[in-house]
Amino acid sequence: MANFRLPLSGNVWQDINPLRWITGPIGQISLFSLNLGRSSNPEVEEAVLDVASYGRQLGRINDALGAVIDNLKTADFSNEQKAAIEDFRSLVREIAAAKKRVTQ
Repeated sequence: MANFRLPLSGNVWQDINPLRWITGPIGQISLFSLNLGRSSNPEVEEAVLDVASYGRQLGRINDALGAVIDNLKTADFSNEQKAAIEDFRSLVREIAAAKKRVTQ
């Protein structure tokens, strides 16, 4: 049988699989998905999120950075650097207050 192509059609192939309408391209079953950004390696990101959520990761970073800042001698810091440290401490206090409001 001869190949018959309409003008400008080229080689066209489309996978029509109704199961993919439900599961999506990575096999996740959902009616919709929410993508909050691009990732260079989504599989690794998903594995990391199985270990700790973004909130838990940021919380631990905040705790560690707070411990480092508490042991710094800031006398040699510029005013901008001191303001950045105070902004960070203020942010940590606001986060702690938000957590307290939710857990009460």
